[in-house]
Amino acid sequence: MNWANESSPKEFVLLGFSDKPWLQKPLFMLLLISYTTTIFGNVSIMMVCILDPKLHTPMYFFLTNLSILDLCYTTSTVPHMLTNISHNKKTISYAGCVAQLIIFLALGATECLLLAVMSFDRYVAICRPLHYVVIMNPWFCLRMIAFSWFTGFSNSVLQSSLTLNMPRCGHQEVDHFFCEVPALLKLSCADTKPIVAELFFFSVLILLIPVTLILISYGFITQAVLRIKSAEGRRKAFGTCGSHMVVVSLFFGTGIYMYLQPPSSTSKDWGKIVSLFYGIFTPMLNPLIYSLRNKDMKKAFKRLMLLVFYHKK
Repeated sequence: MNWANESSPKEFVLLGFSDKPWLQKPLFMLLLISYTTTIFGNVSIMMVCILDPKLHTPMYFFLTNLSILDLCYTTSTVPHMLTNISHNKKTISYAGCVAQLIIFLALGATECLLLAVMSFDRYVAICRPLHYVVIMNPWFCLRMIAFSWFTGFSNSVLQSSLTLNMPRCGHQEVDHFFCEVPALLKLSCADTKPIVAELFFFSVLILLIPVTLILISYGFITQAVLRIKSAEGRRKAFGTCGSHMVVVSLFFGTGIYMYLQPPSSTSKDWGKIVSLFYGIFTPMLNPLIYSLRNKDMKKAFKRLMLLVFYHKK
């Protein structure tokens, strides 16, 4: 992988919204608030899921992994974005760009697979409740998590190598806030169609296959829930899955928009906004969605707060 080829500059200029100076301060405050909320929300979920024995189940094991992933996902881009927005020189080193691209792609792909794993967990819990403990045993859960992380990073290395090996002929102004595949491809001075086709294939594998499996799982879940005679039972079953479907819709909808169409067809400003949404705002919303819509999580938060309160006394 000849990432440091002769056409690679020592650093890239990340333009962001530099052509709209009036947006810099509001954007800085928005990113700072969302990043702070992301850290607090995801760390809180991790602590509650780890410390509360009642949440030591596959569902909350996967949720803990999602929180860890989202925390790393935003940290790979937001701190550098905040630094660039607050300074006139908006640059990132070549090595920093490579690291950012690999980590962002890896964690994004891992989240796609993790959301599919979480939908399978809900399918087994609702459609095959008597076999749940046997199917979702600890060893099987660990293997699914390991598969998600390994596949995510493998995909990232492949996509990053294809993107970074494209000749740029000295072009170093990235019309984006961070190093992302669509923005970097626009720097190429060669025909990108073959590379775009290959990247499209990998994106289909990582985006469309998981979302298809999720939709199939929820198709079976819907059928099973509709057969429940109790209205209260139906509400509880749909409530259990509702938060997951909200996360899936937000994450996959914006990801598919960015990665399953040619880079040239995306409006530059709209593409930046969409990237901010799935890369920064969705990880912020995940803890809010899961905690506010989940009775077990809210009870666990209360138990943890009471424990901390009494400990201080």
